[in-house]
Amino acid sequence: MAMTLEFPVLLRMIDERAAAFRAVVAAAPTLTVRVPTCPEWTLLDLVRHLGEVHRRWAATVAAGPADTRPAQTAPEGAPAVPREREALLAWSAESTEQLLAALRESGPDRGCWTWWGGSQSPQTCGAVARHQLQEVSVHTYDAQITLGSPQPLPEQAALDGVDEFLSTCCSGPDAWPHEPCAVDYRATEGQSWRLTLTANGTSTAPLPIPGESPTEADAVLRGTAGDLVLVLYGRIPVNSLKVEGDGRIFDLLLAWDPDE
Repeated sequence: MAMTLEFPVLLRMIDERAAAFRAVVAAAPTLTVRVPTCPEWTLLDLVRHLGEVHRRWAATVAAGPADTRPAQTAPEGAPAVPREREALLAWSAESTEQLLAALRESGPDRGCWTWWGGSQSPQTCGAVARHQLQEVSVHTYDAQITLGSPQPLPEQAALDGVDEFLSTCCSGPDAWPHEPCAVDYRATEGQSWRLTLTANGTSTAPLPIPGESPTEADAVLRGTAGDLVLVLYGRIPVNSLKVEGDGRIFDLLLAWDPDE
């Protein structure tokens, strides 16, 4: 797995994106508006979700190495998530700080439980920080588009995000149920990645792959790193970017559920 961002940079950018997220929420005319990229949620639901994610991962990181997900129960007498905007924003900021404090205390190399145990991403607190940067970056986009003012993902986060998603969410031992193929994701910023899908599992690597002669991919997706991340997370359609080769592979990837 290529780690393109140092641990302190990951923490700083999580903090920055979370602050940007709260700024959008603070400016919203109402918290009951539906989030178009998460249509089952209102903006209030989105704030609750992100805060609960931060608190859950803070507890997971603090628990240290584990083979199974640590049991997490709310402290007795803990207040419900606020509905009033000012209190909700304060709760959200506290949620982010709990996550950052746990990560600072752990450092990047300590192990912890993660749901991506079979992937190319390690089960470490550094990998959690890396994934949480993407979580908060994409949900900030969700909040922005709800207000009709989506902004490009920060370039550093986006470039790391393509690699992180492919390493964490797309690689592993699960058999690809279709014809073996290779898919390239090419960012206009100059970085590229290859996802190889076979009956023996899936893997990803940055291009060019050291020690290997370049071969033509079966399908290629080109766009900014930020747009590639948004495609990978299902926020924008594949055909909004430049598709080369067999574009049906991207439809198969989006529909594929290895757990089924």
